[in-house]
Amino acid sequence: MRAFSQTDRFFSELESHKLKPAYVLVGDEAFFRKRCRDAILEHLVALEARDFGLFELDLGETSLNEVLDRARTPSLMAPFQVFFVRGVKTLFGRGSNEEKIAAIAEYCKDPNPDALLVFVADHISIPADARRMEMTDKDRYQKIREELGPFCGIVELCRVEEGEAVRWIGEYCAAREIKMDADGARELVDALGGDMMMVSNELEKLILYVGEKKKITLGDVETMVLAAKQRSLYELTDAISSKDRVRALQILDALLSTGDGEEAAIGHLYMLAKTFRQMLVILERNVRDQRMLWAALWQGFRVPPFAAEDIIRQARRYKSKRELTRAIRLVAKADLALRSNPPGKRLVLEKLVLDLASEPKPETASGWLQEELPV
Repeated sequence: MRAFSQTDRFFSELESHKLKPAYVLVGDEAFFRKRCRDAILEHLVALEARDFGLFELDLGETSLNEVLDRARTPSLMAPFQVFFVRGVKTLFGRGSNEEKIAAIAEYCKDPNPDALLVFVADHISIPADARRMEMTDKDRYQKIREELGPFCGIVELCRVEEGEAVRWIGEYCAAREIKMDADGARELVDALGGDMMMVSNELEKLILYVGEKKKITLGDVETMVLAAKQRSLYELTDAISSKDRVRALQILDALLSTGDGEEAAIGHLYMLAKTFRQMLVILERNVRDQRMLWAALWQGFRVPPFAAEDIIRQARRYKSKRELTRAIRLVAKADLALRSNPPGKRLVLEKLVLDLASEPKPETASGWLQEELPV
């Protein structure tokens, strides 16, 4: 599996302790970044030594020279030190950056053998199909490979194809003596859009849920995982885009009456905001079928396959981009209201749904939260 091969190679270097003095983790795939971090800590920094041997730094706050000086300085309290360094894009800002690159190269020629530098380049997104990488990301990645590659190890953290994700689920469950239906694995990946961090988190919940039964079925996935909630949220946006206020409120009530209820309000708003943003892209790019949809929405921002036709149909109900940007603003204001500890979260959500399912009124297009919701 291509997406896993890069990190597997890095893990073998960790296990053999044949490490380069510095590495660059390139990509925003949080699942692989966590795996790399966990493996580094497991092999290099004992749990009791992490207060003195593990450091989180950001080049936006700490100068590169200070980072390198700290890496050169042996610790009296920890046998090995690991420095996770974010803000890599500052190394390639405007103007000349030759001194910064030269400083890293100089350190790598004569490194502290008891320290490891790990640069985190999470400002770059690498899709499962590298040919579909955005031009800006491609240029940034190429610059890292050319300027840091000669003396730093490059570990590519790319997105995972759905087939790879399904195979990983099967291998992960088999290693824990858990049986999982193939349909259940596919539903898990489809429902979560191939987001491996979410897939792994929800899989852990499912394993705990089935307990001694040690078998995960499609029904278990539909019961416990986000899929059912997603389907309900697409039903909600269907009612909203149809301006069916009664049905929209009924669906919202059903959402709030199950699972975590009002405690999941922020999550519901996040999904609503994401769906309206997807609709905005669909409208801007005049998407008319699934093939055009997959081309328009990038990896990590795609909709589950079961919702593809629905979201295209819903987006085309809006007459202009202005209507969708209004919806996104209303969700943002509701989010602010929820985070301000209102007397009732349900009141905020119901008011939001009523406004979203109504034709815009200029006199109430702004300030509705201040005017009608208690502070």
